[in-house]
Amino acid sequence: MPRLPAALEPAFPLVKRTHRFATRRVGGVTRAVAGVRTGARTVPTRGYETSRETAAAEPEHARLHPGMPSEVVSRPRPAGIPEGLPWWDGVLRADLPERYTLELSGGTVVGNYAAHLTSAGNLDFETSHYFDIHGWREHPIFLRPRLPEATHFPGTLVSLATRATGVNYYHFVMDLLTRWATLQECLPGVQVDAIYANTSTRFARELLELAGLGDVPVIEATKHASVRADRLLVPSLANAGLKAPPAHTDWLRTRLPARGRGAPWIYVTRGSRRNSRRVANEAEVLSVLEPLGFEVFDPGAHPVQRQIDVFAGASVIVAPHGAALTNLNFCSPGCGCSSSSRRATSTKGCGRSSPTSPMHAIATSSVRRTGRPGAGAGAGSHGSGRTPRR
Repeated sequence: MPRLPAALEPAFPLVKRTHRFATRRVGGVTRAVAGVRTGARTVPTRGYETSRETAAAEPEHARLHPGMPSEVVSRPRPAGIPEGLPWWDGVLRADLPERYTLELSGGTVVGNYAAHLTSAGNLDFETSHYFDIHGWREHPIFLRPRLPEATHFPGTLVSLATRATGVNYYHFVMDLLTRWATLQECLPGVQVDAIYANTSTRFARELLELAGLGDVPVIEATKHASVRADRLLVPSLANAGLKAPPAHTDWLRTRLPARGRGAPWIYVTRGSRRNSRRVANEAEVLSVLEPLGFEVFDPGAHPVQRQIDVFAGASVIVAPHGAALTNLNFCSPGCGCSSSSRRATSTKGCGRSSPTSPMHAIATSSVRRTGRPGAGAGAGSHGSGRTPRR
């Protein structure tokens, strides 16, 4: 959910439905106009729901490089208090899509949300995922009357950006970085000339450096960017459903290892900024936690490597729900976490009350939760319980 004042948050679902409806209506007009216009700046008049459809419809210019097939992940229910909370049911079984890289000869990537167009100007919806939309006709690219003027890139460009990777730590880690992992899985050793990514935030630049991409040229994914590449490589978005594929948690832990340690018991603060889901009575919370030995940690005030180190060394974490809990990927087996939100509190669980919470999936992909501070819960569940989908 975007940063909204508390009074407006209940209206967000209605606002989103209105946005989808408006996109369909406005998009119908822009596509109709594009049908009679000519030129490279016209919006797409057609889209493909899946990348397989794209490759089948335009085989001379679109090719699919397969990675891991689709699979079903069954995760054990984490230990916690209270037991049997129903919202775990939404993440204990995860249907994960196949991983692949789409190669587009003369393909174009548009905007900070990275919409991918074939050389014929058609939208590949599956690699151009956006929040809570159903089908290519609802994509926000159709809110544009015309596309930005495209810049030609003479070489191999890898598109890593996607929705919210320019502003949100969770999506940068779980979506943008892991797209690079998918690329390496599908095309081991591939040589690229540049990546299309968002680097306006400090954490983005630090994460690219830590992941070994600091020396790769970057084309900035801005709202009005449009780049047509001789060869555009687009790794699939395996985390579109916010289910935290275990393979990507493993990759993150290997690629971004801890290099130090922090305090064993930490309280993760969201600071004092308005409309950031900060804890209103935080002073009261700390008056209870600090005498017990908890240390306050503000992830946004520290470099990414320090965040990784602190979470890797923690045995108990208390935190309000938020993107900082992306760092649960780096926790050690047996770490306990208590997370809360406005809607509900999960004591010794992880994430908010919604079963689609991305933090739930990270918790079940990295480490099992404990029932009380300091009580180990055994090995993590990542990498286990997977069965191929037929």
